[in-house]
Amino acid sequence: MSDRQTPKIVFLDSDTFASSIERRRPSVDHEWVEHAATDKRNIAERLEGASIAVTNKVPIGREAIWNLPDLKMIAVAATGYNVIDLEACREADITVSNVQGYATETLPEHVFALMLALRRSLVPYRQDLIAGRWQEAGQFCFFDHPIHDLAGSTLGIVGSGTLGRAVGRLGEAFGMEVIHGGRKNDSEPGEGRVAFDDLIARSDVISLHCPLTDGTRGLIGDAEFAAMDRKPILINTARGGVVDEDAAVRAVKQGHVSGLGFDVLSEEPPKNGNPLLAIADRPNVIITPHIAWASESAQSEVWRQTIENIQAFLDGSPIRVVT
Repeated sequence: MSDRQTPKIVFLDSDTFASSIERRRPSVDHEWVEHAATDKRNIAERLEGASIAVTNKVPIGREAIWNLPDLKMIAVAATGYNVIDLEACREADITVSNVQGYATETLPEHVFALMLALRRSLVPYRQDLIAGRWQEAGQFCFFDHPIHDLAGSTLGIVGSGTLGRAVGRLGEAFGMEVIHGGRKNDSEPGEGRVAFDDLIARSDVISLHCPLTDGTRGLIGDAEFAAMDRKPILINTARGGVVDEDAAVRAVKQGHVSGLGFDVLSEEPPKNGNPLLAIADRPNVIITPHIAWASESAQSEVWRQTIENIQAFLDGSPIRVVT
């Protein structure tokens, strides 16, 4: 970048990182402006005069882009870049870079934390202990809730990218049979994959790792829940919209699934309510606030790559470019 002597860099939502994470800045001279959070109405105002915008979840759309002539780069401090109007960025010659491959330990571990807690009924047994159930038991243990091993069960993975494969490797280490599903309604799922409908029917645990697109929105709905012959646990650490949330509530109430472990919802935070919140206190439902990605080492890596992307752009050799 050469059209500004001192680039102005504006971070729109710094509260998307824990305060404990050390966040270094680019080594070149620059002006740094940081906002804890940014309302959609203030995006253009806060980016006025900025040559580089940093955002995790604040959307930067066409109208803002075309009213920001100084903007040359958007550094997305995340992997998902659906908050950016890429077509408008191409038209305005704005480089967009994202973060890649940082969650290969943190997210699979969160998936298995949910999986183990649900398969072994840890939440209801803990609740029973707090309520005094063990203290009142007539013997050294009690069996009010089912306990199932992961070993010998079938793990169905929807989405065979980096994260899906990493979850699969952990599944194999636990002694699970791991199957990867093809695309929905695809008659030829491809080598090493099973048909989507077959995965739905065979799995004891289903873990979702696909992006949210027009083709995957509502991927799991009433028909899919009804076809889950083995009453599996459904884990969603992908995107909330991949699952029809009303259908998920019905599936829990009707016993089509043994449990739900969700780290993502269709609206985050769920300020306008969400059907899943009405069943969040059930012992076989665990909802976490989009933290599967957020181990301290993973957050540090996200920031390292974000600054590396900015530095590379300023040096004239952009990396991890999505436009």
